[in-house]
Amino acid sequence: MSLHIKPGTQWEDAVRAAADIAPEAYDFDRIRNLIGGEWRRVGVHGEASTPVDGSTISGPPRVDFDTAQEAVRDACAEHREWSRVELDERRARVTAAVDALSEARDTLALLLVWEIGKPWRLACADVDRALDGARWYVEQIERQIAGRRPLPGPVSNIASWNYPMSVQIHAELVQALAGNAVVAKTPSQGGFHCLTVAHALMRRAGLPVTLLSGLGSQLGDALIRSDGLGALAFVGGRANGRKAAVSLADTGRRHILEQEGLNAWGIWDFHDWDSLARHLKKGFEYAKQRCTAYPRYVVQRSLFAEFLQAYLPVISEVSFGHPLAVASDDDPLPELDYSPVIHATKARQLDEQWRESLQGGGIPLYEGSAAQGRFLPGQDTSAYVPPRCVLAPPTNWSLHHSEPFGPLDSVVLVDTESELLAAMNASNGSLVASVATDDEQLFERLSEEVQAFKVGWNKPRSRGDREEFFGGRGASWKGAFVGGDLLVAAVTLGADGLEEKLYGNFPSYNLYPDTA
Repeated sequence: MSLHIKPGTQWEDAVRAAADIAPEAYDFDRIRNLIGGEWRRVGVHGEASTPVDGSTISGPPRVDFDTAQEAVRDACAEHREWSRVELDERRARVTAAVDALSEARDTLALLLVWEIGKPWRLACADVDRALDGARWYVEQIERQIAGRRPLPGPVSNIASWNYPMSVQIHAELVQALAGNAVVAKTPSQGGFHCLTVAHALMRRAGLPVTLLSGLGSQLGDALIRSDGLGALAFVGGRANGRKAAVSLADTGRRHILEQEGLNAWGIWDFHDWDSLARHLKKGFEYAKQRCTAYPRYVVQRSLFAEFLQAYLPVISEVSFGHPLAVASDDDPLPELDYSPVIHATKARQLDEQWRESLQGGGIPLYEGSAAQGRFLPGQDTSAYVPPRCVLAPPTNWSLHHSEPFGPLDSVVLVDTESELLAAMNASNGSLVASVATDDEQLFERLSEEVQAFKVGWNKPRSRGDREEFFGGRGASWKGAFVGGDLLVAAVTLGADGLEEKLYGNFPSYNLYPDTA
């Protein structure tokens, strides 16, 4: 029996369910923007395509600069009202929003499958992490907010497309809980329907949230520099992060700028290969399209043969394909490691970067095939990329110092500890790193010099949830750190109103809390 899309999970099913949940946010032909508490038919409507099969879906209605400035002014007025609302009331409204989002969980997850290509299990996990994290803050906020007060203006959020719920919506719920109004921009590459439904439910619960769609190049100044904003929360690449930092330079405004780094596994004097293989397998989830993925392995040369025996079976068994394809209507949705990358253009870029590495002298350690994928008959597969790995990539490779944000690994062999550190620190700072070694003292020594915010011993590190801090070193992060109490501190002021030194990666100082 050939594969087909499981009944009830077509794009038309997802968008119909979205419009049923949030009719105020949908017109018959498009979605709306949320400005000043109202869902308005503004902006130039466009079409988009789903990476799952290349088919056309309704795109975001992109507003212009003037509309964005108007939205920020409205949010500033809302902030003045919301910042005076008592904590118990704020907590009740955030709880109501979380409850409503929980009821819509499956629709939100299905939208993520179609919009950004997440396999069903990972899409559900994205929603669940956002809501579980928000509930933790609801329980902790009284302690966290003691002696503190909201910012003087709303928090502006410009986030990446890959984790709309567990990163963006989670942060917005905490920002509102702490007494701030929220302005958010939908990512241009996907997630706009999921975010529209989520914001409709948040607004319905009485939270002061604003949602705009538009190009960052056109709205950037309005969402970063507009008078009255209290802080900027940005998640994205280094190029756009640098632009945001430059734009903020003369404002003195609070900022959280999460950027990427080349996260690496360092492997030295190590023998527990079965354990490492389990970590490597999990590392391929969502095609390594996350800021804490590990695409670089720095391996002691004498261990290379043993590393290959652990690594090659893992990469050769990675599963990918259409996330909703089943052989029978009664079959569960497939358990895949990943589905498409975010769009066909990214897939072509990864193909070009693979060829570039080989043309420069890199050794093809593993090259997967599209035939390994699980697809519908005749399906458009232009956004799907098989896993690949290059050994000894050339130093002039475009990804030698950068993350691929896709299933393209690289292995660097080293002979000394100093070479190991240099190769692990190739990107001038990263968010996470790990050292696989049997020697705890060696790990302690190396972890002090690896330029990553979190360094794992024989295990990967992640962004973390609830009380766990998160940040970056070097060029991977600018501004305040988040997570746990630090997230609330980043979007509030001390009671005396004086600006304080926050834990973070700032030009004038660097303060790193214990992240062990």
